[in-house]
Parts: sequence; C-alpha cells; structure tokens
Amino acid sequence: MEYNHMLEGEQWDSFRVVDGEFPDEKDLEKYDGFVISGSSHDAFQDTDWILKLCDIIKKLDDMNKKVLGICFGHQLIARAKGGKVGRARKGPELCLGNITIVKEAATPENYFGEEVPANLRIIKCHQDEVLELPQNAKLLAYSSMYEVEMYSIKDNFLCIQGHPEYNRDILFDIIDRVLAGGHIKQDFAETSKATMEKNEADRKFWQKICKNFLKGQPSLLV
Repeated sequence: MEYNHMLEGEQWDSFRVVDGEFPDEKDLEKYDGFVISGSSHDAFQDTDWILKLCDIIKKLDDMNKKVLGICFGHQLIARAKGGKVGRARKGPELCLGNITIVKEAATPENYFGEEVPANLRIIKCHQDEVLELPQNAKLLAYSSMYEVEMYSIKDNFLCIQGHPEYNRDILFDIIDRVLAGGHIKQDFAETSKATMEKNEADRKFWQKICKNFLKGQPSLLV
C-alpha cells in the first residue's frame, strides 16, 4: 500500500515539510484529507518545520479535516493536541509486531467494521512513542511494548504507531541500512528479520482501515 496510490477520482499532492515545503494555508480547505507519514526525526524536537506542522495540525482540527498519522505523524499529532511524546521506554522496535485491539473502543465508526479483530500484525520501525495521550483521545490499540499503538480523536484523527504501508522487503532494506550504518548490532538485525519468517503483516486489513477513514466510508470494510 502506498498513500499516494490513486483510485479513480482521487488526486494526491505531496509536501516535503522537512525541507520547508508546506501547503498554503488558503489551500487547506480544498483537501478532503491529509496523511502525516513517518520520519527519521523526533516528534518532540523544536525545529521550525516541526513547530509549523504542529500549528497546521491544530488548524486542520479546527476545520474538521481528516488526518491520518503514521509513526512520526502518530506522535506529532499527540504532541500538537496536548499529549506527551518521548524516547520509547522499552527501547526501539524494528520488526513485525502484534498489537491488541481495544474492542470496546474499536467500533464501526473507527473503520474496523463489524468484525473487530482481537489482534493485528503490523511492521514497526521507531525509537520514540506516545507517552501520554491528549485528553480527548480514544485508545484503540496497545502492545506488550507500548501502551499507545493506535488512537483516534473525535472523527477526524486516526493515528497508528506502526507502518501499515510497509512490507517485508521494505523492512529488510531498512534493517540492512541501519546495520551497515552501525546503528544496530548483528544479533538485533537477525532477531528483527526473524519476526517475519512465519508471519506477514495484515496489510490488506490496514489498507481498508486507512482508506475507509480518509474517505469516511466505514461500510466499505468487508
């Protein structure tokens, strides 16, 4: 799944906010939804582009726009809305992870559909986490590693710590690159790859959740 994989009638625009490329505020209204993706930067940094993105998140909230936050986006939305973000207390994750769905919170309007799974597999690649949710956020999923794996705010924010768009090849490429760069050790790399020996991420289910959220059509999830 790629966020900019277009279906008929869709138009996607990309902005490299890390390079200072933002949509004009006067153009925000023309978009039906937004995706804030992953980043190698920390969501708790106070660099100019991160602070500006926090301001835009607040504006999008005021406009009731749909915003999907992935990994860094998941963390930054929590920060912008009054939550707390920091280094992961149990350490980084670079693997296929299993998260537990909070069934009483994951109702059809959260785009899971009527058959809410107990668990979902998703590829994880991060060293930071949401330490404290914003006051009006609803926890949708957690894991043995992290208390906040997925949450929503009202009907316009859906945030996921893992990467629903990643597949095995992407994960292995990242592992190889960070190993070559000396950021992880060989045994950590081998353990990370071993998580995908017998299982795959639930990418089709995640794809439907994300698309249904952005389109506001939970009935599409079958």
